[in-house]
Amino acid sequence: MADLSNYAENKIVDSLFRGIAYAPANDYLAAFTVMPDDAGGGTEVNGGSYARVQVPCNTTTWSGTQGSGTTAASSGTGGTISNNIVITFPSATANWGSLVGVALYDAASGGNFIAKMIFPSSVTINSGDDPLSFGIGGLTFQIDN
Repeated sequence: MADLSNYAENKIVDSLFRGIAYAPANDYLAAFTVMPDDAGGGTEVNGGSYARVQVPCNTTTWSGTQGSGTTAASSGTGGTISNNIVITFPSATANWGSLVGVALYDAASGGNFIAKMIFPSSVTINSGDDPLSFGIGGLTFQIDN
């Protein structure tokens, strides 16, 4: 499940109806043991070499709404995009715990919460495990209510 934050919904409304541009150069993917609600919060992983992953905002990184792997401007009808590149977190050097999802922010730390994706089942990451990674098409976000 993917969900936009209140912040992102307001940015979209301002952009579409009020002419206030919003175009970050990068998003940053964060991992959570407790997901934020639409206003933010939650419990982000901390320690053990954890860091948010920088994800460029461009057509190389994210598909258009017409389908996975596409790079043209969106023309699909489902409002869903996915990652066109592999996105991998650093290797854990301490236990990160049971992860329940990821969220996009507009900064490497702090910043504004943009959207979240809740995992169908939790993923446990411990020290020495393979890094948390999303293959092409492994992250999806949908704007279609």
